[in-house]
Amino acid sequence: MSSSSFLSSAAFFTILLVLHPGFCHVSDGAQHATYIVHMAQSQMPSGFDLHSLWYDSSLRTVSQSAQLLYTYANAIHGFSTRLTPEEADSLMTLPGVISVLPEHRYELHTTRTPLFLGLDVHNADLFPETGSSLDVVVGVLDTGVWPESKSFSDVGLGPIPSTWRGGCEAGTNFTASLCNRKLIGARFFARGYEATMGPVDESKESRSPRDDDGHGTHTSSTAAGSVVEGASLFGFASGAARGMARRARVAVYKVCWEGGCFSSDILAAIDKAIDDNVNVLSMSLGGGTSDYYRDSVAIGAFAAMERGILVSCSAGNSGPSSSTLSNVAPWITTVGANYSGVSLFKGDPLPDKMLPFVYAGNASNAANGNLCGPGTLIPERVKGKIVMCDRGVNARVQKGEVELVADAHLLPATAVGEKAGDIIRHYVLTDPNPTASVLIRGTVVNVQPSPVVAAFSSRGPNSITPDILKPDLIAPGVNILAGWTGSKGPTGLASDARRVEFNIISGTSMSCPHVSGLAALLKSVHPEWSPAAIRSALMTTAYKTYKDGKPILDVTTGKPSTPFEHGGTALMATASDQSGTYLRSNDGGLLRLPLSVSRRNYTCDPSKSYSVADLNYPSFAVNVDGSGVFKYTRTVTSVGGAGSYSVKVNSETTEVKISVEPAVLNFKEINEKKSYTVTFTVNSSKASRSNSFGSIEWSDGKHVVASPVAISWT
Repeated sequence: MSSSSFLSSAAFFTILLVLHPGFCHVSDGAQHATYIVHMAQSQMPSGFDLHSLWYDSSLRTVSQSAQLLYTYANAIHGFSTRLTPEEADSLMTLPGVISVLPEHRYELHTTRTPLFLGLDVHNADLFPETGSSLDVVVGVLDTGVWPESKSFSDVGLGPIPSTWRGGCEAGTNFTASLCNRKLIGARFFARGYEATMGPVDESKESRSPRDDDGHGTHTSSTAAGSVVEGASLFGFASGAARGMARRARVAVYKVCWEGGCFSSDILAAIDKAIDDNVNVLSMSLGGGTSDYYRDSVAIGAFAAMERGILVSCSAGNSGPSSSTLSNVAPWITTVGANYSGVSLFKGDPLPDKMLPFVYAGNASNAANGNLCGPGTLIPERVKGKIVMCDRGVNARVQKGEVELVADAHLLPATAVGEKAGDIIRHYVLTDPNPTASVLIRGTVVNVQPSPVVAAFSSRGPNSITPDILKPDLIAPGVNILAGWTGSKGPTGLASDARRVEFNIISGTSMSCPHVSGLAALLKSVHPEWSPAAIRSALMTTAYKTYKDGKPILDVTTGKPSTPFEHGGTALMATASDQSGTYLRSNDGGLLRLPLSVSRRNYTCDPSKSYSVADLNYPSFAVNVDGSGVFKYTRTVTSVGGAGSYSVKVNSETTEVKISVEPAVLNFKEINEKKSYTVTFTVNSSKASRSNSFGSIEWSDGKHVVASPVAISWT
């Protein structure tokens, strides 16, 4: 069955996604808060044999009662602890202390896709399933794992890789014996969470790697789950469920709890994952934006990148507004979501007739009754009717539940986009006797056009580093079937007593592990490739049009999407067979990173000028404030051997002239490097000062290596 399917119905009932919350600083209300302390490792006094002893001594200087929550050796050099603001200020004055930053709370960004992306039997030679492919380890930072899921079966797998240094931690409802040759690592990190929120409530969630939420099991099985035949959710999306890198090993790091994901725990998990020797890190969490030196995900990801670990993160679910991206650091692969579908309901169908139709705002006495929040609808006004709910605040499935005090909806329901929603709302508010029906058509395949950019997927431009184009690419993120926890029903609601082995959920959380898994496949084929090389291969070989040559659409507007929505565009699985990988040098813009991120001092050559444009990034974000000439140099490496590549410039504007020199790159052998310069010439007197987009494509007549271009006025 085609994996480009989606779940379709006549769209008469509007339930849309809840916007993702931003960063929240959490304190205990007693003046104490958790701080992450970055130390200059090289400045440890000679009187200390261990850095941990130096850290403890420094802490004792400002507080006799404070305890070390964690000490960090890989993700950062330093520790985390609980302090008053005054103690934190005093600690900052001590020798060797780089920064003392308050902790932040992050949130989660909440089988058919491998075939949709081209990972079928015809690509067996592209991604072999023996040798190095069995040694790649995907680390997942999330809500843990349900180890009994068939997605973590180790049937057919050989011994655990000899390079693996991790382990399995026992805890509530979890023993080390639950790990196997597939699930080779499972750890949990709760000290930061408990320091702020109090002890984990073990009546609600397990103080162990066990996943009582479902999110972590879903993301990890999407990235690297084993093949499970006959998988479905109530018969929807029936077929074989499999992860992107189905033969890779999985290591799970539980950092997210009911109260959120705390940065001290996240750093500890990254620190341990680096030490365990994972090859890929997948993090479907984030929130808002923050300067890199304050963003624990960015800081930890930089350390992982330096160890050769690709870090893939979700872009966030705050679309369709602009500049809403999370995880925008240039060393992170930032993944948005594409869409192909709309409702999950398995129960008694509606009567075969049109039913009375009412707008929720007219069936409630609450100020926000249009959102269908719990207890806001007047039963007499909605009984026996179809109710239209607006997007916002509460979960979509709750909007369906409130009608009974009683997606995988509990009632017949579906979701529509903004354009259709406006038309439907106008109809229900103006027609004297509106009627509607919801027709559940089951699993529908070969829907066109597919994919399109999901409405919830966060958008650029990059608000922290505008000269770096984000997101990097989009991947399937809507109605994704993958493994699920045995602790919760498919809706996650307390009232849902159903239990399933697989669930279908949506979000950039689901997009991220698709990229993580495909990165693991590329790492298995090209173990020598750096994280930057893997990302550039994914980005520059992503497809940008449908088979008919028309551009990929944005579901919000129905118009062609732009690189601010789709980055390098939609993920595909032929990247390792393409030529023209960009390799990022570790000079240039990276020299300007704060010491808390880089963890060491750099010496800049005073005779050179440095810019973010020096980064060998596989895309172009040009920010102009008037007439001028902007030059960018990129270096590409042939991974396909000898060949001659000619350039083609695509641009939707004549106001900015784009030229490339040289126009032809001739490669004589594999791994040969060639550089080219792109010049953007702007004439402000002719410019409309609106964003414009394009691409720079290199082709040998068979392969195309493309870099997206975004031109913005500041």
